Amino acid sequence: MTEKATILFVDDEERILRSLKMLFKSQYNVKTTTDGNEAIEILKNNPVHVLVSDQRMPIMPGVEVLRQAREVSPNTMRLLLTGYSDLTAIVGSVNEGEIFRYINKPWDNQEIKTTIEKAAEIGISLASLSHKAEDIKGTDSGLGLLVIDEDKMTFDVVKELVGDKYPVHWGANLDEAFAILSNENVAVVISEVKINNEDITGPLKTLKQYYPGILTLVLTSFQDTKLLIDLINQGQIYRFMPKPILKKLLESSIESAIRHFCSLKKTPELLKRHSVEKTEDEGEIKVSSKIMGYLKKIRERI
Repeated sequence: MTEKATILFVDDEERILRSLKMLFKSQYNVKTTTDGNEAIEILKNNPVHVLVSDQRMPIMPGVEVLRQAREVSPNTMRLLLTGYSDLTAIVGSVNEGEIFRYINKPWDNQEIKTTIEKAAEIGISLASLSHKAEDIKGTDSGLGLLVIDEDKMTFDVVKELVGDKYPVHWGANLDEAFAILSNENVAVVISEVKINNEDITGPLKTLKQYYPGILTLVLTSFQDTKLLIDLINQGQIYRFMPKPILKKLLESSIESAIRHFCSLKKTPELLKRHSVEKTEDEGEIKVSSKIMGYLKKIRERI
């Protein structure tokens, strides 16, 4: 990178900030603060390419820092760095902070360097953009939604909520779902994480790897923090929602996803924010290989 990126670390522990500054000061302009309010002021008044926030802080929790950062500096890359696998915080970091990556404490120096380097490259490339996804008001009524769930009730609820605006398709299994993706103009996937007791997160991650513009809303009763962290880092899910279905939350999430899809279509540079880590899990790679034929058909159609 010719330009030196600015990284802002937010953590209530000074020793953590000192360690991070030592690790990154030779490569980046590093700013640090223990106060979430100060972090937001820094973002308002300075170009910041990457924000890395802890979660459990007394003045302002990390999710709130990330949410406000998304409002005041939407093109800053946002990451959550925490030692706590708090499901509520992780869900909030996705739904309200739209984070790029989740990093565990204690961190591995090489892994965190690689992650922040990628975020910094994207942050610099997007720094000149002036708008955020929510500014794009126009939508395309031809855009379709795909529900992947063996429970038809999920499809019925989505159809009830937005079926008058968008075509809604239903795949009760992976073969049906990817056949629909091969033939229909799908912008948003609303998916369970298990179908017939089979984990389908591998195919969801693979789909995102090949087609980052398709947005995924995960709608599930499973509360597995590791699964969710993997879906953030390797699947860049757009929203995570619980079952039983909360209709207002689901409807607003769908509308937000459609706006974001239109923003990606208008400004393709934003697709960089949706780049994902490649999975190294052999089981997931094997499962993903089943859908390669469908992915080829999607590529040919697009």
